[in-house]
Amino acid sequence: MNLSKIGEVKVKLHRQPQGTIKTCTIIAKNGKYYASLSCEVEATPLPLREGGVGIDLGVKHLAITSEGEFYEHPQFLRESERELRQKQRAVSRKKKGSHRRKKAIRELANLHSHITNQRKDYAHKVSRKLVNQYGLIAFENLNVQGMVKNHHLAKSIADASWHQLVQYTTYKAEEAGRRVVLVDPKNTSQLCSNCGVIVPKPLSERVHRCGQCGYVQDRDVNAAQNILKRAQTG
Repeated sequence: MNLSKIGEVKVKLHRQPQGTIKTCTIIAKNGKYYASLSCEVEATPLPLREGGVGIDLGVKHLAITSEGEFYEHPQFLRESERELRQKQRAVSRKKKGSHRRKKAIRELANLHSHITNQRKDYAHKVSRKLVNQYGLIAFENLNVQGMVKNHHLAKSIADASWHQLVQYTTYKAEEAGRRVVLVDPKNTSQLCSNCGVIVPKPLSERVHRCGQCGYVQDRDVNAAQNILKRAQTG
């Protein structure tokens, strides 16, 4: 790659650039340099999709659709907790201002960056699949900042990156001519998606059973079906 005022620079391409390169931004992060290319490409419209889907965001599974598809929650942070603790202790043991401490800090920052990139990559893959499959995608309009105040769920919610998934799906949908709708989350888990009556149940009860109409469904799938209905009628 030839950069103005710098000259020829060796780069490691993660993928071949498409279209016409317009700008190149060099980013320095954790002792490494990244080249971010902005390219102009011709938009390829996706085929029209009439169907819609409701998405219930969860802790055990990242996303559950109204059609009964479950997207796993990889839990990247929890899987790396032991390594994070080791690197944090390594930083605290090093003398302040020393080269070894700087190296330890850099290694810790690289691990945090790796976890962040894992989350982004997974959110991109799930959002791309949703946008390719559906013309209407409905999510609950969750107050994530308020929910993370619950110390029992805070780490799981942060690791799930719900906001990131909704954000990525929204901008991909706009580019593809799809629609993303955020609906009121009130009672989506308690309401029977078949007949509309309230069926109270604790969080530990994972199956929805309606005494009014006899409808039985996975709790989260039932919630996703309610989310879709609100988006379609709202």
